[in-house]
Amino acid sequence: MLRDPVSRYLSEWKHVQRGATWKTSLHMCDGRSPTQDELPTCYNGDDWSGVTLNEFMDCPSNLANNRQVRMLADLSLVGCYNLSTMNESERNPILLASAKSNLKNMAFYGLTEFQRKTQYLFERTFRLRFISAFTQINSTRAANVELRDDMRSRIEQLNLLDMQLYEFAKDLFLQRYQFIRQRERQEERLKRREERRWLRERRVNQSKQPSVENQPQVTTTEDYASQVVRW
Repeated sequence: MLRDPVSRYLSEWKHVQRGATWKTSLHMCDGRSPTQDELPTCYNGDDWSGVTLNEFMDCPSNLANNRQVRMLADLSLVGCYNLSTMNESERNPILLASAKSNLKNMAFYGLTEFQRKTQYLFERTFRLRFISAFTQINSTRAANVELRDDMRSRIEQLNLLDMQLYEFAKDLFLQRYQFIRQRERQEERLKRREERRWLRERRVNQSKQPSVENQPQVTTTEDYASQVVRW
């Protein structure tokens, strides 16, 4: 599942603000975890409880930045977490292209902002049915954050790769949705056409059947045995 990058970033900030950490995450890449120099922590102590949004944005090694691209891309293409292997202008296009390629090769993915369409695509892709319909809930902690325009712009800049990935993902997602919808409508039309053809053939066959008055009538003079022979 992918999410609008600004909403996702704010949601992670609120999550961290309440005391969540990823201390147990190994961030394995090419068989090893990053060193402290490659991935310095953003805070001292057990967690980052009470962090303000500005403090959250100020940490250059914050893994919330462009998290969706990083989770989808092959980090080994850019030297994993070692930023000294190439500069940012080289690194970013490679990461974005890798994330797009991996996403495109997935049989299914969904978007948080399109719950019903996500359910529809999942059910048609895997031929499974959910017991109940998905619900689109827009009242989230992230949605309740009052965000100034300058802060939104800064979040978008910090998540520029995620912004580009999300636009790509949304376009591909809607293409897949429209394709399956059109295919389903076409199958329905073919089904109705076959049903109409079957009904026409049935009426034609019925019209060729001999009418009741043309059927041999049983007379009262015939005994039951002779009638059985006729049957």
